[in-house]
Amino acid sequence: MAGKPMIALALLTPLLWGPAASAQDVPGIEICTVEKTMERRTSCLQSNVDFLHRSLDKARLDQQQKLDAARAQIAALSAAVAALQKQLADLQAAQKPAKTEPAAAKDAPAAKDAPPPQSDAKK
Repeated sequence: MAGKPMIALALLTPLLWGPAASAQDVPGIEICTVEKTMERRTSCLQSNVDFLHRSLDKARLDQQQKLDAARAQIAALSAAVAALQKQLADLQAAQKPAKTEPAAAKDAPAAKDAPPPQSDAKK
């Protein structure tokens, strides 16, 4: 029975050390001047270039998504403004006949009360 816990421990050990081993190679900018051989410096520089390319691609995608969202919002706001302008034009068109009708009605009674025009021939 003593052998079974040892086998279980042997099977679990790689699982316990796996994340720690992968966490050691964190992508980022490295200082390549400390490398002694040209191959290692070249590899380090290439790693930095690859990291920068990935960072730029990610930033480009993020900015493109933001621009697309802003364009969609601008289109929606433009449609809303056009709808409001149409409503305003409809309301103004509906108010114009209403204003002219009361004005005509006010002028008509005034004409009835006014004395008829006198001609200059009677003088």
